[in-house]
Amino acid sequence: MNVGILLITHGNVGAVLLQTAIDVLGVCPLSARTLAAPPGCDPDRVLADARQAAAELDRGDGVLVLTDMFGATPSNIACRLRDEIDVRVVAGVNLPMLIRVLNYPRLHIDELVHKAISGGRDGIVLCNPEQD
Repeated sequence: MNVGILLITHGNVGAVLLQTAIDVLGVCPLSARTLAAPPGCDPDRVLADARQAAAELDRGDGVLVLTDMFGATPSNIACRLRDEIDVRVVAGVNLPMLIRVLNYPRLHIDELVHKAISGGRDGIVLCNPEQD
């Protein structure tokens, strides 16, 4: 399996997350790209770029698209890709989610979706719980 990873985010959030994950892991075990949807962007232009990026990343096993905030422009663009190629979209990307995904490069795309969601959720913890 070789699922492609495409991060579509506001500004350079995706690029920073991907570079940080690579720095932590020392390698990027999956083909990955980032795409920015800056404020005031033309969503159709970003969608065209996303289509091209997804097509280049898809080597037959699909593309997992990670986006930052559900309902915002990057997520809306990502969701429009679902009708064209084998794409799964997960919103709420964070560093634990991305690292979890990159740690399982041989999984099927549907299994990677579950890893992404669990990684994102498990990465959110209260560090200083109130003491009774």
